[in-house]
Amino acid sequence: NGADTHPLYQWLKREAPGVLGSQGIKWNFTKFLVDAEGRVRARYAPTDTPAAIGRELDTLLPAAA
Repeated sequence: NGADTHPLYQWLKREAPGVLGSQGIKWNFTKFLVDAEGRVRARYAPTDTPAAIGRELDTLLPAAA
């Protein structure tokens, strides 16, 4: 957030806006999920649990052979 925001965070915020389209990152534990092709798939609040993220990860990872 702010004038000195790193370009990576500018891109993440643009690709995955927050609640009601907000772009600011509320807290330093906001998480972004990026797939193997470099697409932002999800944005998670600081309060989201690892279990919530794990469900989304399971859909992106190939099944074990």
